[in-house]
Amino acid sequence: MCGMMASRRMNERIERDTLGEVTVPADALYGASTARARANFPISGLGLPRRFLWALGLIKGSAATVSAEAGDLESRVAEAVRRAADEVMAGELDAHFVVDVFQTGSGTSTNTNANEVIANRATQLLGEPIEAHVVHPNDHVNFAQSSNDVIPTAIHIAAISGITERLLPALDDLARALSDKSAEFASVVKSGRTHLMDATPVTLGQEFGGYAAQVQKGRARIAGTLPDLEELALGGTAVGTGINAPPEFAARTIALMASRTGLALREADNHFEAQAAKDAAVMTSGALKTAATSLFKIANDVRFLGSGPSSGIGELRLPSLQPGSSIMPGKVNPVMCEMLMQVCAQVVGNDAAVTWAGANGNFELNAMMPVMAHNLLQSIEILANAAVAFRKSCIEGLEADSERARSLLEKNVVVVTALNPKLGYDAASRVAAQALASGRSVREVVLAEGLMDERELDAALDLQSMTRGGRR
Repeated sequence: MCGMMASRRMNERIERDTLGEVTVPADALYGASTARARANFPISGLGLPRRFLWALGLIKGSAATVSAEAGDLESRVAEAVRRAADEVMAGELDAHFVVDVFQTGSGTSTNTNANEVIANRATQLLGEPIEAHVVHPNDHVNFAQSSNDVIPTAIHIAAISGITERLLPALDDLARALSDKSAEFASVVKSGRTHLMDATPVTLGQEFGGYAAQVQKGRARIAGTLPDLEELALGGTAVGTGINAPPEFAARTIALMASRTGLALREADNHFEAQAAKDAAVMTSGALKTAATSLFKIANDVRFLGSGPSSGIGELRLPSLQPGSSIMPGKVNPVMCEMLMQVCAQVVGNDAAVTWAGANGNFELNAMMPVMAHNLLQSIEILANAAVAFRKSCIEGLEADSERARSLLEKNVVVVTALNPKLGYDAASRVAAQALASGRSVREVVLAEGLMDERELDAALDLQSMTRGGRR
């Protein structure tokens, strides 16, 4: 028993904070405050996303560099902080970020987690044991900062990075793939459908051109949120006044971060707005939801157009990717459509959380930032991943069944709409009713009733011409 206790003590160390002593694992880079938060919030097992941690590392390292240049931090300490922060950016220290998403609403626990990890790692980089605490998490790593300006700054930087590096390129590629299919399917004439019922003819290419436009417009809406995200709260510190921050600290740190990343970052026009409200994040989430709504519609259309293969619409042939049933041999399902639709449902739900979190800022601070960060950044990431997978595994491999499309169109009595200018709406309605009741085509009914001569009827019922609109 004594040996077990001694072994346990060897694997632990004692850390201290303003509330007293805390035991932490000996090899943990975090300290007492993080350990308390870890114990206080055993909620979901979810940590803040990798891209958010990257942004925290960027902020901490850049802030230390600027502070050293201004003479506010010792250069050797600042360099060690920068090196440790770079390791955070690279994901090398992720195992030491142990605080749950559902925590203090300012994200103080995560900011403290970063401060402690970077301080202790910087101490090691200076050749000292963690217990020496050569680098202090608050005095050095958090110099001229507060959780209240660091966390919203990290949210914005992470969102901009995810949007520009992953999501916008993914949507561009998907829009191009849909445009390519629009050109490929330009000559495939088929039934239009409104209210899920037969309507006048369109081409499959026209439908896919509409899908491409939806994606392009969604992409533009998301890109339109970037200017607001580029405004950063850094420099406002506790409540927006900038207390304890040197006058040029924020501008110089933000300029350095912009230089390091290539992102168009700038200091917020109004620090009280930047910290008390999260409207830019809410707007971005709304644009993501709109894009998700478009992608859901596209995926749903594609799976219905490919339904069958024998008893559905069957105008599209979807790639066969995997067996679709554990009991029905030969069944293949539209799995990529279903994947994308589920992702879109998640993004819509995430937007509800972001919206509610954004509405619950109080006075000088929004106190629901971690959950906002989690949902916003997840939406960006999963939309990007889903758009890539849907394009590669579904859209690029789509084929049209032209014969099936024409066969269904020939049974569509709504083509009688093209005869309205010649027969009038009431007479055309009677033709449609007779065609449906008798199983004959519109053409057969019109000729049998002597309503038009064959040459005039051929011109009026030119299906390809109907897809171009106008009057014949």
